[in-house]
Amino acid sequence: MIMKNYILFALTIICFSFDSYAQDSKLKSGDKKYDGYAYIDAIKTYERVADKGYKSEDLFKRLGNSYYFNSEFEGAAKWYGELFALNASPEAEYYYRYAQSLKAEGQVDKATLIMNEFIARYKNDSRAGRYNDDAHYLDEIRANSGRYKIEDAGINSKYSDYGSFVYDSKIYFASARDTGNFSQRKHKWTGEYFTNIYSADLDAQSGGALKVNKIKSEINSRFHESSPVFTKDGKTVYFTRNNYANGKKGKDAGKITLVRIYQARLENGKWIKVTALPFTSDNYSTAHPSLSPDEKTLYFASDMPGTFGQSDIYKVSINVNGSFGTPINLGKGINTEGKETFPYATSENEIYFASDGYPGLGGLDVFVGQIEDNGTISGIRNLGNDINSPKDDFAYIIDPVSRKGYFSSNKDGGQGSDDIYKFLETRRLKCLQELYGAITDSENGAVLPETKVTLYENQKIINSTVSNTSGQYSFSAECGKTYNVRAEKPDYATKELNITIGKAAGKTNLPIALDKSLCKVAVGDDLGKCFGIKMIYFDLDKSDIRSDALFDLEKILDVLNQHPTMKLDIRSHTDSRATGSYNYSLSDRRVKSTINWLIKNGVDKNRLTGKGYGETQLVNKCADGVICGEEEHQKNRRSQFIVTAL
Repeated sequence: MIMKNYILFALTIICFSFDSYAQDSKLKSGDKKYDGYAYIDAIKTYERVADKGYKSEDLFKRLGNSYYFNSEFEGAAKWYGELFALNASPEAEYYYRYAQSLKAEGQVDKATLIMNEFIARYKNDSRAGRYNDDAHYLDEIRANSGRYKIEDAGINSKYSDYGSFVYDSKIYFASARDTGNFSQRKHKWTGEYFTNIYSADLDAQSGGALKVNKIKSEINSRFHESSPVFTKDGKTVYFTRNNYANGKKGKDAGKITLVRIYQARLENGKWIKVTALPFTSDNYSTAHPSLSPDEKTLYFASDMPGTFGQSDIYKVSINVNGSFGTPINLGKGINTEGKETFPYATSENEIYFASDGYPGLGGLDVFVGQIEDNGTISGIRNLGNDINSPKDDFAYIIDPVSRKGYFSSNKDGGQGSDDIYKFLETRRLKCLQELYGAITDSENGAVLPETKVTLYENQKIINSTVSNTSGQYSFSAECGKTYNVRAEKPDYATKELNITIGKAAGKTNLPIALDKSLCKVAVGDDLGKCFGIKMIYFDLDKSDIRSDALFDLEKILDVLNQHPTMKLDIRSHTDSRATGSYNYSLSDRRVKSTINWLIKNGVDKNRLTGKGYGETQLVNKCADGVICGEEEHQKNRRSQFIVTAL
């Protein structure tokens, strides 16, 4: 698991103040192995010392860390417990690690007590803030669960297998299964064999993995390799490796060989030119590369200078000529004082990653956040307890279309220390609705195919489509959000409507009726229909034109000015309420008021005729004595501008 846990904490060589044990050669041996990251050997030495009754904060810290760094949380919880028994208030990191270890072992109540102490003592630690803000995070995790069908990927061994990538119908992953023919080369940190990159063909029908093969190329070396990612053309691969190239190991100031991201080029069927990326270094680790869908950005994890925690997620631009920009830390919107690693960006502007810095189930959990236009990360959520467990869960990848993917975990029930699982996401984490509707002509209801429809959120374009032959459009919209939908078609006035999506999954219907921007009229047509004028409004029982009706009359005036030979017959109608004689007189007065306004504003009186019809030309059944609703009566109250000459 070393490449999984590649970035280790800054380890300070602590001088012990020993009593009679100070000269214990076994303890000195343990210190040397610990500071050289030989954790397995250090554990054996330290435990032999502890079994003799020796008690020291430094001893218990080192024992706890030795287990914690290898994700062996039972041992970590034991020795951190001894530390807290000796000193009830150690440094912040030990509160957090102790709580994580307890949680991983199912001791949730005790983990909560330790976290509450952590929050009280270290309010400025972002992990304390997140935990405090997400007091009900377990409820959220439960709500996010039950969304996956998970199976063994079919490529696991009794050794560590993790970190997958799918390319060209093959799955690539890291494995420690190569035990060597003549010698067993184990790594001191974990006691496991070194990892190399393997591949397996994927069955086109079942999606299952076939025979596993070790990659035979310069990509694999005598040391650790993992986390391969290929470009779409298959000519470049980025991967993680111990700092080793051209037969030489690079070491930091403490003479430790860390890890770097390398790339290789495919030429004539062979991987050649294995080189470390230019922003990597002997003095810090870089690992677990992931390409953005447009392949212009490389995401990765590192503890380089400027890192907030034990490891952060960074991005670096890939230039057209193949050079690289300057790495950028993704910021505190995603990175914590803990460990963030194994980033994976999708075409939906989501970034999946593993972290122990957010409230979770224990160890590394997998989270997802939204990549905003300005590069910040928002809306981080735990994927739920299908993927996540009290142990380490990481290296999550997903196809945004099929919703199939893989992740790695050392959860109980696996074959090795780490195993790869395949999954099908059966329900999206996001609550989504289908926003749909028909685009029609507002006058005659005819469907309008090939209408451009655009979905906006806060003036930002979310998606765009064209209505089909039935005039239908459809978008995927997030529950609870408010959107604007704009419809555009030649010869029609552009229309934009506002819609708020419901808070539960389902569908929202938003039909859009467009008005013609070029209204064609003939003798006998109602000019008012061009502008949707149904009624010229007057105050009750009065003939004075209301101010809110003047805008509609201005439209009629403009058309008459643009077409000086056009003549109109203006007609006013009422509903059947009140007496027939009163309605006739009222409607006639209103026609005269309308004609007088147009004449006053420059229209020749010879172009205008008009008459009030009262209730004599009802368009429905709502005559005297018939009970009708207000909406039905409204249909009878109307104004008409009938073209009599052109």
